[in-house]
Amino acid sequence: MARRRGRKRWMVLGLLLLGLFMWINAPGLTALAYRLYYTPRVAALPQAPAFSATDRVLLLSPHPDDETLCCAGMLQQAVAAGAAVYIAWLTSGDGFEWDAVLLRRTPDPGDAAMLELGRQRMNEARAAARVLGIPQAHLRFLGYPDQGLLRLFLDYYYYPFTAPHTGVDRVPYPEALSPGASYTGESLERDLEKLFDEVQPTVVLAPSPLDAHPDHRATGDLALRLLGKRKELGKARFWIVHGGLEWPLPKGLHKNLPLEPPPRGRGLPWGRVDLSPEQVALKLEAAQAHRSQMLILGRFMEAFVRQNELISPLPLPEPSAHPVR
Repeated sequence: MARRRGRKRWMVLGLLLLGLFMWINAPGLTALAYRLYYTPRVAALPQAPAFSATDRVLLLSPHPDDETLCCAGMLQQAVAAGAAVYIAWLTSGDGFEWDAVLLRRTPDPGDAAMLELGRQRMNEARAAARVLGIPQAHLRFLGYPDQGLLRLFLDYYYYPFTAPHTGVDRVPYPEALSPGASYTGESLERDLEKLFDEVQPTVVLAPSPLDAHPDHRATGDLALRLLGKRKELGKARFWIVHGGLEWPLPKGLHKNLPLEPPPRGRGLPWGRVDLSPEQVALKLEAAQAHRSQMLILGRFMEAFVRQNELISPLPLPEPSAHPVR
């Protein structure tokens, strides 16, 4: 009897896992149900403010590929409006060990291979920006440690941090904004201040501190800190890439589906940015330019290529008007 009950439990668990797998990956009925449920809800969101020819847009991207996943359509619209568009990557993505393992076909790629991955991802970022029509002269690489930005912000503001994936404690890329700068929060903040002084942005696109990835949260917090010091918080617009378990669903390429607000962004005043079919096609092309990432994260990245993008004027939900006492 006990053995029969045990088998039954395993069968139920197996069916649940199979159902979850189909919900996450199935392109047919799942996509249809998703479209029917979310299309009217996303359509009810207000349209985000458009860009103008007088805008100077600065996108702060924690890693190469985030700029495309969050904002490839917005960046195209800003370029088409005549705005000056800049992208700054805080890291070069040199801490994604699984990527290097697959590219190098070795279980232990080593420090040199991780730095080579960083250089490859910078080249991919340049290629993606070219697809989106952004001048190469408007691209900035800061070169700080992938998976280490929050440590710099919280723990290593003055003392150098040694990146565990590359073994270096200073910016190793000659083409970076400040090559040789120590891996400290102070250096990173100084580079961002230098960048803001140079670009003089009217719009700053930054990750929300609600994003699940620590590098994204740190980037959002730094953006808030610098804009707050400048009394320019109204220039910020916030996006999320790591928005909760398996978001966005379903995985894979679904150009005709809407992108719904992420679970981690619940309570934010989201605005939608509708994309034309041509803008959707170029977003896919820009995503495919990140070849090293498509190798391992292709279905996740393709899931962002949809009819719209999402942006919020606030990084966090507004406090309740009636707080619990």
